[in-house]
Amino acid sequence: MESINVRKDSRHTLSVLVKHNLNTFSRILGIFSGKGFELESVTFAAEAEPGMARITITTFGDEKTVEQITKHLHNVIDVSKVTDLTHKKCIERELAIVKVSTAKAGRPEIMLIAQAFKAKVIDITSDKLALEVTGNTDKVDAMIGVLKPYGITEMSRTGSVALKREFQGTAHHA
Repeated sequence: MESINVRKDSRHTLSVLVKHNLNTFSRILGIFSGKGFELESVTFAAEAEPGMARITITTFGDEKTVEQITKHLHNVIDVSKVTDLTHKKCIERELAIVKVSTAKAGRPEIMLIAQAFKAKVIDITSDKLALEVTGNTDKVDAMIGVLKPYGITEMSRTGSVALKREFQGTAHHA
């Protein structure tokens, strides 16, 4: 996923609770392709409640566009609840696995970068390191940006997963 040149305030994270079936997932994706809505990432996974799943969608648009998306999502059979987490306190994480060439710099330099981002080295070969990083999208984007000059040979990202934060107090959160 290349970084899209859009204002940060137009990025929205939607949490969609659905009955667990691929037809619902397919219909939701069809809304985005059929109506031309922008889609940055989508994750689909089983929910704690048996037979239910949570789809986390990251999209771009103004409030009116996101309101339209939400209305379309509510019209899909088997959608129980749609929550726009954008302006709510939420927990949001993404995972990326990044393979970096060690040809331009030694392993120690790349490992220092990994350490700075609290990334884990998960595979080492004679000419590459594979790193695992988790965090919000900005953190993942930042680490990828720092590693690009060294030569990223492969990369895989999950997209965001998010839930509304239960604790609504003023304490600092990691």
